[in-house]
Amino acid sequence: MSFIDVLHEIFLTTGVMNFELGQVVMIFVSLILIYLAIKKEFEPLLLLPIGFGGILANIPLADIAKLPELVFDPNTQQLVRSIGGFIGQIYNFGIEGGLFPLFIFIGIGALTDFGPLIANPKMALLGAAAQLGIFTSLLGALLMTKYLGFDFNLADAASIGIIGGADGPTAIFLASRLSPRLLGSIAVSAYSYMALVPIIQPPIMRLLTTKKERAIKMSQLRHVSKIEKIIFPLTVLGICILLLPSATPLIGALMFGNLIRESGVTERLSKTAQNELINLVTIMLGLSVGSKLSADKFLRWETIGVLLLGLFAFAIGTAGGILLGKLMNKLSKTPVNPLIGSAGVSAVPMAARVSNKVGQETNPNNYLLMHAMGPNVAGVIGSAVVAGLLLALVPKLM
Repeated sequence: MSFIDVLHEIFLTTGVMNFELGQVVMIFVSLILIYLAIKKEFEPLLLLPIGFGGILANIPLADIAKLPELVFDPNTQQLVRSIGGFIGQIYNFGIEGGLFPLFIFIGIGALTDFGPLIANPKMALLGAAAQLGIFTSLLGALLMTKYLGFDFNLADAASIGIIGGADGPTAIFLASRLSPRLLGSIAVSAYSYMALVPIIQPPIMRLLTTKKERAIKMSQLRHVSKIEKIIFPLTVLGICILLLPSATPLIGALMFGNLIRESGVTERLSKTAQNELINLVTIMLGLSVGSKLSADKFLRWETIGVLLLGLFAFAIGTAGGILLGKLMNKLSKTPVNPLIGSAGVSAVPMAARVSNKVGQETNPNNYLLMHAMGPNVAGVIGSAVVAGLLLALVPKLM
């Protein structure tokens, strides 16, 4: 083989000769996610690794996102397990195995103060109302299949619907079990809309409330004792075990993280869960999700359907919480500002901050943050419960 032939063979293995149009498009999309993370600071801790993982997944010939699989070895005449690509190995361990969302929930539990919810338990109703978006978008996915020619089955519809809970780890946990083929579009949709909470929610909040309602001041929350905070995670876990065991992986991880926070005797574990654990898993989770942004898996017509349904689910969830907040304000002896209902979606603590910000636009002396944290953390529990319910029912109904 001549020197020219060698150069020709080398040139044939370069990216220049092997890039496909879809891969170029998805790298551009991934760069947009990185831009939003850095320039706009939209969920940077996840959008940046997701975007970078998307770039790696679309590099030709490298097979970075290739999953480990059984292949036939002609030398031994046996099936052997291939190593897989760099991100493929991480995905296989953490996403298919379901560990990353659970580790994230341990960290969230360690970071979360359930005091506002314990002090005002009826706020859990607002967290439940905000899950309305999950079920409406589930029905929407089935209707799109029936009338618009999409190919969403019940498992796909349930996985898409959970986007309405605005809880990325829960969406990944459910999609990895019910609809792995849609995991990339569902994860990107969930985290993108979580990042866009300050943009999506305020117009809905202003549309559904009056200026007088937005200016409502709420009474100060009572002090919650340490013993109450210790009993709470054990009680929630006990109720979950008795009524919905399928939700205990997520609820159990969340409550374990909260217990090591509130016990007061495991400070090292609590700090590790809040920092090292959640940071490390966030990196690997983001890269793993990004691996599903490969052109052959993402550039499909159904991806547009997922993105539209995710936005619809998020909007309906926001509206459901606000409307129930309006009703509670009319029926309650103490005033309830309907704005805190929008925090029922479990984008913690972003949604609660948005409720507070919109309230202060009307009344600068109105401080709703702690009140909004009640439905906000209730939404985390609510979305995990709904995911457990869907996980238990959907396989039986198909």
